[in-house]
Formats: sequence, C-alpha cells, structure tokens
Amino acid sequence: MNTFAAPTTLGKLALSSRFVMAPMTRKRSPGGVPTAGNAAYYRRRAEGGIGLIITEGALIGHPSASHEDDVPRLTPGPAEAGWRLVTDEVHEAGGRIAAQIWHLGGERLPIETAWTPDKINGNGFDQLLMSYAESARTAVRAGFDAVEIHAAHGYLLDEFLWPRTNHRTDRFGGSARARAAFPAEVIRAVRDNIPADLPLIVRFSQFKERDHAARIADTPAELGEILGAFAEAGADVLHASQRRFWEPAFDRDPANLAGWAKRLTGLPTITVGSIGLDRGRLAELDTQDADMIALGRVLLGNPGWARLAAAGRWDEIRPYRKADEDVYF
Repeated sequence: MNTFAAPTTLGKLALSSRFVMAPMTRKRSPGGVPTAGNAAYYRRRAEGGIGLIITEGALIGHPSASHEDDVPRLTPGPAEAGWRLVTDEVHEAGGRIAAQIWHLGGERLPIETAWTPDKINGNGFDQLLMSYAESARTAVRAGFDAVEIHAAHGYLLDEFLWPRTNHRTDRFGGSARARAAFPAEVIRAVRDNIPADLPLIVRFSQFKERDHAARIADTPAELGEILGAFAEAGADVLHASQRRFWEPAFDRDPANLAGWAKRLTGLPTITVGSIGLDRGRLAELDTQDADMIALGRVLLGNPGWARLAAAGRWDEIRPYRKADEDVYF
C-alpha cells in the first residue's frame, strides 16, 4: 500500500500519490453548474491524499447527452466558471484533477429521445464530435490537469463497443475494431483540442450498469483491437473499470482488466473495482499490473482514506455504508 502513497508522474503531470478518486455521479450541481459546495467536496479528497481526482461525469453540450438537470455539464459559460471554482480549490490543496466528459446514450434516457449507435446518422456524428471537442476546450480553460473520456458502463461510446447495442453494418459496426471506430474518433477529436502534454484518459469496461455479465471483448485479441484503436487515436492512459478488481479478465490467466490493458498496449493503466470495500483484498493490489488505483464509494464517508491507509491507521477508517451516498461533504 505504501507504494501507492509515493509520488508519481502521469506523463509530465506530477502527482502526490498513485491514488485516484474514481468518478461518481452525485447530482449536486443545480442547472448543471458546479457550486462552491462541489469545490469543497473535491478539495477534501485532495487534502486526504488523493493524487488525481477524476470528476463525476460532466455532460457534453449536445442536447441528447442527458435530461438530468442536477448533473454537471462541461460547457462554456456558467458551468465553466463553476468548474474553475473546483479546480482552484483542488490546486490550492496541492491536488490534481481530471474532467470526465460524458454522454449517456441509451442509459437512463427515454428510448424515444435517446441517441444510440443505431440511430445516429449523417451529420449527427459530426455534431457529437464538435460537442466533445467543445467540452475538451472548456476543460482546458477551466484549469483541469487532465481529461477523461467516459467509454464504459453502457453509455453512448460503450454502446458502440458492445455488439448487443451496436447493430450497424457500416464502418462503425461489425468487428471489434470497427465497433471501436467512432469512440476512437471521439478520442482523436478531444486529443486535437487539448495541449499535447495534457494527459488523456479513456475509461472502459466489460460490464454495463444494467448487465454485469456483458462483454465488449470475449478474447484478449478482441480487447487488443479495441484498445489498440484507442491508443492510436491518442489515449495516454487506460482506466479499466471492473466491479471487483481482483477478478481475472479472461480464463486461464490471473491478470485483471487493467493488467490486460497494459499488456496489450503498453500504456499506463488505472485499476478500479471495490478497492477499499474489502480490506482483505488490498494485498492483492501488489500482484496486479496497474500504475494507479482508483477508489470510489469508500471515499464518500472517508475523504482521508488514502492518507490513513498509507499510514496503516485502519481503525480510523469507517467501513462504507449505503447511507454514505445520501450525504455530501
């Protein structure tokens, strides 16, 4: 555990530790605009020893991105100013913060209004790319240290990757490489609109919010096709989301999803999945081939988890409780 508490770098970005705060939707941004309360919330995690904070998903400006009014957006104007409050507070506490940009696709949206892979045609692709690019530029102006693209958990870009939700017969559907083509275009559009030395992270998963057994790749070869497309498009870091980090990604090999991502691409990886919820499993982190570890729910009630865990002060860490999701501090 102490190895994860040591300072590290992500490209040219210096970090105080290898601990990452995973993105968690909190719905505390009225009208999509982050507030001083949001800034204080993220600052506490920076003060608690997190080297890199990844924000909750921030919606791109496209009208199809979401119908929810209390989820933050990453667009010019009031939302950008709100995020500047957040980044300033995190930086003052000595932390670093990445903006996660997000489009819900068919998840949580009425099917008649949702934009899904099978419905997008013509200039719809260009509209989405322009919206992602605008959010990337906004993130830079708002002072973020990195950008993460959400391509996991059944949301729009992940819907392209999953055969169950991508039935296209053009260049964006069919093989694993073809299914990755539009997500790769998004990666390229974001990469082209942020500084060359600003890390670009891509979050991916096998499971979906509504289908824990789902898979975008049945074999390492298929996963290599997808992640190879991401790397070629400009991804710097791969954030491999699992429900349980200790579970092997494929049969007959102990490597988890982050381990396979690193093996297949050579890129730095972040592993995540119930880290800190099962204390007995923490020793297994040393056996996983990941550069950084992301913590989610355990940070809701324990902003200082990283510092306490690194010091072995386990008796001061309160176990995660479902009720933690209802508080915001």
